[in-house]
Amino acid sequence: MAVDGIIGIKLGMTQVFTDEGTLVGCTVLQAGPCVVVQRRTKATDGYEAAQLGLVEFVKPQRVNKAMTGHFKKANVAPMKVLREVRIEESKDETKVGDRVLVENFKTGELVDVSGVSKGKGFQGGVKRWHYAGGDASHGSMHHRAPGGIGGSSFPSRVWKNQHFPGHMGNQKVTAKNLKVVKIDTDENLLLVRGSVPGPSGTYIFIRKAKKAK
Repeated sequence: MAVDGIIGIKLGMTQVFTDEGTLVGCTVLQAGPCVVVQRRTKATDGYEAAQLGLVEFVKPQRVNKAMTGHFKKANVAPMKVLREVRIEESKDETKVGDRVLVENFKTGELVDVSGVSKGKGFQGGVKRWHYAGGDASHGSMHHRAPGGIGGSSFPSRVWKNQHFPGHMGNQKVTAKNLKVVKIDTDENLLLVRGSVPGPSGTYIFIRKAKKAK
């Protein structure tokens, strides 16, 4: 199986003792099981990829006619979450209906986990961009103000890419090079060291680290 990624759900956080006796914080991820719903090839689509679907119950009335036909063509049950993964072109035997399980990962290897971060709403510069703020002394009147946003004589305009208050969070974030601490193949669980974007219960995508250190 050349597919190096899997769809999952963030379940929460816990603590685990390593073999050296060190207590580390870990995020518990339900990794799969997934099924290959569609196979894209260079001959027909111009690139090699596999469309994965997370196996979970979906009411038939929740699926429109187009997606119902899509799943029926693959001879798989309807799924709520789909994700396309690029595949190496060299001698790949991945086909529609193949199962992608947590067994594809190994304890100790590094993975990248992508998810949607928690939405924080409208926030000021201090929280959103970590501005230092002004003087906290009495009468300063700019405790949490952003300060200057452009020089008067030069450049006589607002600096490009200047950080301002605005909507914070609720965007795709990838946590890179997280170490796999433990794998439970019976429950499809993957424990990675550190935190993962998004709240508990959110959908995430796990793949082997592209730039492993």
